[in-house]
Amino acid sequence: MSTPPPPTLTRHLRITGRVQGVGYRWSLARQARALGVVGWVRNRLDGSVEALAQGPAPAVQALIDWAQRGPELARVDGVQVTATQAEAALAGFEQRQTA
Repeated sequence: MSTPPPPTLTRHLRITGRVQGVGYRWSLARQARALGVVGWVRNRLDGSVEALAQGPAPAVQALIDWAQRGPELARVDGVQVTATQAEAALAGFEQRQTA
């Protein structure tokens, strides 16, 4: 008897601190792909970074845990996580234009 797959979660993240100009978006996208999480990441005009992550619950949580640290040059002051519904079908993990 096989174990059912973990539930799929969709989470919206807003990361604040010194998170622009330090490779944060690129690093988050790389981490998401490594975890098998789909979605997107982009800079915000207010200096924060915004992301949408969807995947198995353990993988999404691992990405949230990583987001609280970020890459070496970043200084993360906070990560606001909100449960949300997915947009259209997501495939891969992309870096989007600043919004």
